[in-house]
Amino acid sequence: MLNYASKRILIGIVTLLAASIVVFAVLEVVPGDPARLMLGMNATEDAVRTLQEQMGLNQPLIARYFNWLGGLLTGDLGRSYTYSVPVISLITERVAVSLPLALISLVLSTVIAIPVGLFSAARRGSFSDTATMGVAQIGVAIPNFWFALLLVYVFAVTLRLVPAGGFPGWNAGVWLGLKSLILPSIALALPQAAILARVTRSALLDVLGEDYIRTARAKGLTRRKVLYGHALRNALIPVLTILGLQFAFLLAGTIIIENVFYLPGLGRLVFQAITQRDLIVVEGVVMVLVATVILVNLLVDLSYAIVDPRLRSRS
Repeated sequence: MLNYASKRILIGIVTLLAASIVVFAVLEVVPGDPARLMLGMNATEDAVRTLQEQMGLNQPLIARYFNWLGGLLTGDLGRSYTYSVPVISLITERVAVSLPLALISLVLSTVIAIPVGLFSAARRGSFSDTATMGVAQIGVAIPNFWFALLLVYVFAVTLRLVPAGGFPGWNAGVWLGLKSLILPSIALALPQAAILARVTRSALLDVLGEDYIRTARAKGLTRRKVLYGHALRNALIPVLTILGLQFAFLLAGTIIIENVFYLPGLGRLVFQAITQRDLIVVEGVVMVLVATVILVNLLVDLSYAIVDPRLRSRS
């Protein structure tokens, strides 16, 4: 297990280093001077030179990269030109919204999808299986921003059960904060639950066709015991893969939903930084999101070894 974990950690570190090179290089190939791009074409030369010095643009390319990389390792992501505060403080403030939103959405998606996938796989070919997967297909096809607007109209505008948007802050109370995340979480979770339910069903059907499942049934085990005791655990690897990808998407890909509900999260921060041409914020947020995705994938890889002991013996 230790050898397996060490290999995965090493792969994660190499991937993160490669990602930092790509992110840094992308900003370097942006047409024009980054400082002038941030300040606008009407900026004075003195203002442009001052920002160039602040960003270290007067240094050689390799030196700028290693200075930036050293800042990443020490938690110094630079200073936002637009907000005049450290980028790390902006990210810390916004992640207090995006992280709970992603976690609530992931839990809700999993709670819905796993039972639906089990239900459908246990009744393969029946009307209930066809109807369930039909509804799941509709969930996959519906854009989440359209579904979000529908939720706002029904539950916020018509029924007035929850707020239509905005975030009061956790200082206003945990319940008020969670209440403002209900609709965004549902809008994010249901399309993801549809995908996860289909993957769970397919993985279970593959496992249910194995010889050891037929042997277990021949020994007298009930269908429920075989399904929950044998099939589900062996079908978890593709399910865990999708869960890892979904969490990364829910944390990094919520730009549209956060703008629909006017939530001050990471997605909205990236959107604002792009529109305001604050490249330092974009660079810092992207690297934090990349590191989060790599960390989540590492945890998923380690969970494979827990679910499937054969991976530990091969490592």
